[in-house]
Amino acid sequence: MDSNAFIEDYLEKYQKLIHSLPQAKIAELISIYEKAWQEERQMFVCGNGGSASNASHFITDLSKAASDKMSKPFKGMCLNEHMSWITALGNDYAYEDIFVRQLMNFAQAGDLFMVLSVSGNSPNLVKAVKWAKEKGVYTIALVGGKPCQLADLADFVIALEETHYGRVEDAQMGICHMVCYAFIEKVD
Repeated sequence: MDSNAFIEDYLEKYQKLIHSLPQAKIAELISIYEKAWQEERQMFVCGNGGSASNASHFITDLSKAASDKMSKPFKGMCLNEHMSWITALGNDYAYEDIFVRQLMNFAQAGDLFMVLSVSGNSPNLVKAVKWAKEKGVYTIALVGGKPCQLADLADFVIALEETHYGRVEDAQMGICHMVCYAFIEKVD
């Protein structure tokens, strides 16, 4: 394997993806979070695998670092963080219920629920978004470039022009950082 050629190709495709990010949609996403903050809404986020890690990272930055710079905190919760609860729900109900059952305990109409997914078809995310929409929770999906259920379901969607899991997850984290740093650096 030629590592240098691989790295060059990866970076070339990643730079193309970064240049194609929909800046107006990202600005709109920042506004959605700002409105939810102003209204003191609860903000939920989750994903699977690498997207779960990105969801955890995002909510930490939003609820800690961004909150430190604001006059009141963001009310954020990552649904991947409760391992004993997740395993109990998966064992007693089904794996596709691990997120929706948590939302049932906390989410109210007007809250935000963002899912991160490359495929956009994970049954546990799809089920949670369907439930949230039925309950008046505003749904957001950051997904990869293939047609998917989450892009059809969510109220607000950013679909990236890429299907490579690593590059999509890299770009999704970049979007999450832009949302957080808009508040950390007080961008108007």
